[in-house]
Amino acid sequence: MCGELEEEGRPEDDVYARFVAHVHSFLAGMKKVGKNADEVHVHLDRMFREQLLAVLDEKRAPEDMSGYERMVMEPLVFARLAGFIAAHLPLSEDPLRRVIDALMVGYSEGEVAQAHDHDHDHDHHHGHGHTH
Repeated sequence: MCGELEEEGRPEDDVYARFVAHVHSFLAGMKKVGKNADEVHVHLDRMFREQLLAVLDEKRAPEDMSGYERMVMEPLVFARLAGFIAAHLPLSEDPLRRVIDALMVGYSEGEVAQAHDHDHDHDHHHGHGHTH
């Protein structure tokens, strides 16, 4: 019986559920903004949406891997991929800075989900000391 109680109240499940809800809300918001006329941005936005939805697809991971475990580990794969690709760009393009800037933009977009998890009030849409 103790095992059953643990499974019902796992905080990891709540974290993952908030993540899934935020993904769907975020993607709905992207749709509302409308399509960009620039084909390059359309392509990049499509890649972003497809990969974000792939992260939610339980069929793409081993059965014994929870949604929370995927959420913890899969960003490392994307970071590795970004580093691999960036390593092939000329240093004059400042690839590391561009990757870190993109990482910070994604992190700030994800911060909305964490707004309710800490106990002080401040505007989550101001700069937080980093630029986009």
